Amino acid sequence: MNMARTVNAGARLDRLPISVFHRRLLWLVGAGAFVDAFDVYLAGGAMAKMVQEAFSTVDANAWFLSAGAAGMLVGAAFAGYFGDRFGRRYSYQANLLIFGLASLGATIAPSIEALTLLRVIMGVGLGAEVVVASGTLLEFIPPLHRGRWMSLLVIVVNCGFLASTVIGYFVIPALGWRWMFGIAGLGAIAVWAARKGLPESPRWLESVGRTEEAERVLEAIEASVRKEHGALPLVTRTDHPRSAPMPLSALFASRMLPLTILGALTGVSTFVAIFSFVSWLPTFMLKAGFPVATSLGFSTVMSVGAPLGGLVGFFIADRMLRRQSIVLTCLAIIVLGTIYPLLRSSAAVLIVGLALVTAIYTFVALGIYLYVPELFPTSIRLRGTGFCSMCGRAASIASPFVVVLAYRRAGLTGVLMIVCGLLGLLICAVLAVGVETMSSSLEHISEADASVTDGAAAKPGH
Repeated sequence: MNMARTVNAGARLDRLPISVFHRRLLWLVGAGAFVDAFDVYLAGGAMAKMVQEAFSTVDANAWFLSAGAAGMLVGAAFAGYFGDRFGRRYSYQANLLIFGLASLGATIAPSIEALTLLRVIMGVGLGAEVVVASGTLLEFIPPLHRGRWMSLLVIVVNCGFLASTVIGYFVIPALGWRWMFGIAGLGAIAVWAARKGLPESPRWLESVGRTEEAERVLEAIEASVRKEHGALPLVTRTDHPRSAPMPLSALFASRMLPLTILGALTGVSTFVAIFSFVSWLPTFMLKAGFPVATSLGFSTVMSVGAPLGGLVGFFIADRMLRRQSIVLTCLAIIVLGTIYPLLRSSAAVLIVGLALVTAIYTFVALGIYLYVPELFPTSIRLRGTGFCSMCGRAASIASPFVVVLAYRRAGLTGVLMIVCGLLGLLICAVLAVGVETMSSSLEHISEADASVTDGAAAKPGH
């Protein structure tokens, strides 16, 4: 092996059997994203209590929410830069520390203005976590298991919503809203300390020419797996990843631009589906004539669709071609979204609503967490994923205003038609320019990008 040229990081990682190393990586990367989701969803209960205590007002709470969304947009943008420039490990530790310290600061915020400023800082860390978590885990998991493991990450993340709801139910009335930020902050710091021992991505190290470090990290990983499984499989291919840094402009070069647009459209469709439908479920049901208690109860049951979506992704991700699974999931959302506004029976609303939320979060697992990071070469993966997430975050900031306008003019049908229209456009984009990434090494996907964007589809496993 010529250490000056290649350590063959991708091929060596891809032939490893799943081991304790991979499981530890999943739980520690997932724990950070879990805390992220916990904090995003605690805002609702905390804001209600802040108004009750006269610490805040409804108008001030709106600014508080917008500040968090703006911070997440900035975090998604900069996470990609820092992750590709300084390394995955640097980025996922930095964003968690920023978020954790700001959350602890929120426990002693003297005013809503100070809390809103801290929310911007929290948002920077929160927006970065999804980008870094998906991009980092992706680079360690062998191709045959990648879909299932990214879906497992989604299940862990989505359980943060359930945890936030349950803990908030007991903590906020008894101890106050500040304790929720304290729990999130302490959780983030604990995960930050636990993740200090995680390795840097050998793929990234090799892609930037730090081959000696890549070799040391790989040897340590291989030794750990060998101790558990014995002799390792032979390396059956040789990769030659580019070591020259790629500028951000590479995302918009002629051959990469179609994939960047595809990834951005996936991000926009995902966030619009969540923030135009899922987040508005209680309001929609209230407007449809359901009592408040019933609408909240139905929404809680439907929220189970978030982890269920990750579970569906787990079962289909490595059994069905990526393009096929994304297209079928989008079609399922379109069909269910078309039916849902026509329903009048409570049982039908609940069942179809749960199926619709499950389909949306299956799309989240297959699209944002799995397919989008797979589209980009290692040296620009986090910037590409960050740009797509940033587009989605921008759409989520605008979507409440679009929802209100659409609902006033055409009711729930108008809102869901916006979501369905975006998904229809995405289906066309996936069929036209999407590369097939199932069972393929990340290095081979990168090599296939150019040929696919020139009109030839890459085949899985090649």
